[in-house]
Amino acid sequence: MEQPDPHASPIKNWKQLVVVVALAFLVPITVIVILSQYITGAPQRVSDDDSAVIARIKPVGDVLLAAPSAPKGQLTGEQVYGQVCKNCHGEGLAGSPKAGDKAAWGKIIAQGLSTAVQHAIQGIRAMPPKGGNPDLDPIEVERGVVYMANMAGANWKEPPAPAGSKGAERSGEQVVQAACGKCHLTGEGGAPKIGDRAAWRPRAAKGLATIVQAALKGHGGMPARGGMADLSDGEVKAAIEYMMNAGAGSPPAAAAPAAPPASAPAQGASGAAPDAKPDGRKVYDSTCMACHSTGAAGAPKFGDKAAWAPRLKAGIDALYKSALGGKGAMPPKGGNASLSDAEVKAAVDYLAAAAK
Repeated sequence: MEQPDPHASPIKNWKQLVVVVALAFLVPITVIVILSQYITGAPQRVSDDDSAVIARIKPVGDVLLAAPSAPKGQLTGEQVYGQVCKNCHGEGLAGSPKAGDKAAWGKIIAQGLSTAVQHAIQGIRAMPPKGGNPDLDPIEVERGVVYMANMAGANWKEPPAPAGSKGAERSGEQVVQAACGKCHLTGEGGAPKIGDRAAWRPRAAKGLATIVQAALKGHGGMPARGGMADLSDGEVKAAIEYMMNAGAGSPPAAAAPAAPPASAPAQGASGAAPDAKPDGRKVYDSTCMACHSTGAAGAPKFGDKAAWAPRLKAGIDALYKSALGGKGAMPPKGGNASLSDAEVKAAVDYLAAAAK
């Protein structure tokens, strides 16, 4: 009897060959598809160990050009301008129309309110959406646009806050940024400058209650509540305390007014004593980020080694001098006159370290 050849091919004709080749491709592909659907469709369980790993690899923080300070929809146009828009529009940085510049704003006003608000919400050219603060409500953005347009001669109506709503009280620093800083940072109209101990000392001697009452009612060239009628009594008091802390040491108690001792250490706008090392990152987040995070107006972007290399080569003292005195489109101290020299230098150190 003839024995079968074990080396002989089981494929007898070309049709069988085609079937074998097709199966060789289709079977693995089908298995892969089934496995991928099973894996992606199955619910993923996160164990306690996995949660710990996720927590460890979570980013250090989120980048914001400006931080929210009240519930959505509560900020007025003036507050939005002071907390967000002023970073660029106050000086006309990165080609932004400078606040109060009728020629620059005339073109925007001619386009109409809806177009101007749409550009502000979506972002246009160097300006990020909502001025860099994604937490702003669209109605707050509109109020900010209306406020700046009206500064340049428009007669647009600012949308009101929701009926019966009341936002959380702002801190003294926030009130100063939104209202008091317009005069107290420059000494305009005889206002005592923030950090000027000589100007604040006689006021501190009168007692906190007396100063707060004068601020609530208005005196000299200052309107009642600094021109912001929606400020609560508590917010006005917080702003006075903040400015007194910066200019004359701790404010005196209302019941026992007394001038601070001559040896009381002066404090900067951040509230830190001069012997405490300023937080460079905090200064960057509040002031420098507006331009250095995007490279606006030719500013070297944060962490861009190529852009920072020639500046670092010039030496840290040269960088200090430029930051303190201003250079190119950058105003002195990044446009924040309330910063101390030490705070500005700390921000420079932080930027320089990120580019090395």
